[in-house]
Amino acid sequence: MRWIRLVATTIVLAATVYAAAAMAQNRASREAFFRCKDRNGQTHYGDSMPPQCAGLDTEVLNDNGIQVRLIEGEATRLKRLEREAGEAKIRKEKEQRALRDRTLTETYLTVEDIERLRGQRLDMLNAQYRVTEQNISNLRERQTRLQGQIARFKPYSDSPNAPPLPEHLAAEMVNTVNGLRVYEQSLVANRKEQAELNAQFDSDVKRFKELKGIR
Repeated sequence: MRWIRLVATTIVLAATVYAAAAMAQNRASREAFFRCKDRNGQTHYGDSMPPQCAGLDTEVLNDNGIQVRLIEGEATRLKRLEREAGEAKIRKEKEQRALRDRTLTETYLTVEDIERLRGQRLDMLNAQYRVTEQNISNLRERQTRLQGQIARFKPYSDSPNAPPLPEHLAAEMVNTVNGLRVYEQSLVANRKEQAELNAQFDSDVKRFKELKGIR
């Protein structure tokens, strides 16, 4: 019986000690004061956020004057966001490089495979280029023909009896000129795409050789 009372007393004592420690820890971590330093170097305190601390880094202190957390100011927040964005960009670039390397080694067996695909892509672009050139040639012929027809009408004809330009001829000329502009822009875009394609395949070949240890 005495043994049971001794155990019970020990349990109660341990619980009391634990509760006291918990209360002490709670008091030690309780947020009690706010402190910040303004842009002039002056320190401000308060049991609530001082107005002078708005937008500034503000320390939150407990009863013992120990910092328990920090409220970020605007400048610190922007720096943190910038740093996190930079770190995220670096991680993404590393992931993209790893994915590119994996794709290269899983897609191609030899450098010749890469060059073969390059040739196929360039052949397609060159074929599109030739078709566009033919379309431009056809439109220029139409433009010349239309100019000859339009020259018989006002305001392009010098004849005082020339009739006004028919709307369908004016519309056809406008469509022809616009079509020429579109196709000419397409030629420029095609050449640019070919240059970018060659640059990308050059890079792929170089990286493939590095991964495979090919000289």
